[in-house]
Amino acid sequence: MRDWLSHRVAASPDAAALVRAEDGEAWTYTDLDQLVSETAGRLVAHGIEAGDRLGVITPPYVGTVGLVHAAMRIGATFVPLGQELTPRELSERAERADLSAVVCAEPTEDDALAAVDGIDDTPVFSVDDPTDGTVTAVHDVEPATVDPPEWEFDDHLCILFTSGTTGEPKPVPLTAGNVCSSAVASAFRLGVDPGDRWLVSLSLHHMGGLAPVYRSALYGTTLVLREGFDAGGTADDIDTYDVTGVSLVPTMLKRMLDRRGTLSDTLRVVLLGGAPAPDELLERCRDYSVPVYPTYGMTESASQIATATPRQTKGRLGTVGRPLFGTEVTVVDEDGAPVEAGESGEIVVDGPTVSPGYLKPPTDAGDGATAELDQSTFGPHGLHTGDVGRIDEDGYLYVLNRLDDRIITGGENVEPGEVSDVLREFPTVEDVAVVGLDDEMWGERVAALLAVGDRTGEPVDEAALASFARERLSGFKIPKTIALVDELPRTVSGTVDREAAREALRETGRDLNRDPEAELKTAGFEPADPAEPPDDDGDDRVEIDDAEEVANADDSAENADESAGEAADGADGVDDSDVATAGEGGSDVADADESEGEDENGDDESEGEDESGDDESEGEDDPDEDTSEVDVEVVDADDARGE
Repeated sequence: MRDWLSHRVAASPDAAALVRAEDGEAWTYTDLDQLVSETAGRLVAHGIEAGDRLGVITPPYVGTVGLVHAAMRIGATFVPLGQELTPRELSERAERADLSAVVCAEPTEDDALAAVDGIDDTPVFSVDDPTDGTVTAVHDVEPATVDPPEWEFDDHLCILFTSGTTGEPKPVPLTAGNVCSSAVASAFRLGVDPGDRWLVSLSLHHMGGLAPVYRSALYGTTLVLREGFDAGGTADDIDTYDVTGVSLVPTMLKRMLDRRGTLSDTLRVVLLGGAPAPDELLERCRDYSVPVYPTYGMTESASQIATATPRQTKGRLGTVGRPLFGTEVTVVDEDGAPVEAGESGEIVVDGPTVSPGYLKPPTDAGDGATAELDQSTFGPHGLHTGDVGRIDEDGYLYVLNRLDDRIITGGENVEPGEVSDVLREFPTVEDVAVVGLDDEMWGERVAALLAVGDRTGEPVDEAALASFARERLSGFKIPKTIALVDELPRTVSGTVDREAAREALRETGRDLNRDPEAELKTAGFEPADPAEPPDDDGDDRVEIDDAEEVANADDSAENADESAGEAADGADGVDDSDVATAGEGGSDVADADESEGEDENGDDESEGEDESGDDESEGEDDPDEDTSEVDVEVVDADDARGE
């Protein structure tokens, strides 16, 4: 098929395609098509052709939307680059993506030049009047005739980069089939109405912001575009422009609610991704009838993998719902074998939305489309996501943490997501990041960075928090170090910046006196090198509630324990206490108001509309009510809110 905008303008030329939130100026699909035709023609006149990779570094404005569709009309692959990146990061991405050219605007001209610095024969074009002599204005030439090519489903539509929170960002090619299949699956789960208006305030160089641009052309709906995020303004735009859907990360949603109390009743869907949604936030949204759809997705899956409806989250806090239509999710153990329902393991995903692989560096790529792809993370069940999760007996997915985030303390595995879920239930804790810190005794110790707001209200009772944790977690899972911050540090995509969390804990975390003897009794094992398994003697394990019983053991055990305690007390660098807490502190975090957000959720990272079921009773399992009628399904807003 040709570019999607060509088909859309033929089907609904007078429908509203785009609204600029800053001033309310609107474009019909005919207007947008004219803008795209002119832009594509000028780029072709400058030598851009089908098969090229077009890097784009522009602010999130109407011209960027035009460039998305212009690249598809030419047959070029769209490669968005973030203007918040450093020159080094931009240059690395430009080289990895093997760009044919870079398009910028006046505010991002220096960024574009930095991206191609050291890369030969990569021209830079500006949609504005250039200030540097090496940059060429797009409008310097008359538009050439464009013969739109036919797109195959396996053609690379766009290339995006992973967030890089666990390593070097990887270039992910998404095919036309990936993006189209994701749009269809999202519509089945969330519903689409021809009058829908989707507000985009997330960055257009991440899938959470880019996907609505493609989807609106496929659906024939309206895109409301903000040139950045601020809590009050975004909430007001939802009301002003009768917005029915918006993609947000939890931090953004919380700030909007803090600023405005609730959101407009025009909303059918608040798609919440990029990070786990705190239970407190979901309950707050339910109280104010804000229709939140927690979602799990990633760049590699072109957005959503699973999404939960408001009704589904009511009885299953923490779930991200069932997989979307066509998406297969398998949880596997360390050997790659599927685990039983309820057991945790690595999440593996397969289906038509999943990228064919990662781009190899240009010097490593062979001939042909397959040769340039790194598929080492794929196995028999699909793409290994590196995320740890579980699927319950009813098919609902719960995401715990990254596989790389797993903490090995004294030879025992601790999943940070499990610890975070418990600590989030403590009344004064809004959100949690659990990480491992180096520890002389245990190899790693469990540490928790607690987001508790501005702390102007009820203070955090650290002793009560420690007791709360003891009642719900095995001894070796209880954090030995905590620090308090207003908000967790996050990346542009909204995911927790775990290295920043570690740094905050190193700098401001405070251990209470640690008692090695008590820790041994609590954990039930001797200190071990984290690379070595603990002694397999489960009968000797003592839960924390049994500490008094242990303390009153027979004389011989008491003497042995005292000897172990004396030996441990002599070790350098070991404090005393069996459950650690730390004082207030922590570094300032990435401000979502300034960072534009992302999703990758997943992502990152996702958009869509609404699913519901009138005949379901509260708390019951509701079946997937995906429907094959995309353009005509109208969903009742009250039902979408789970009322």
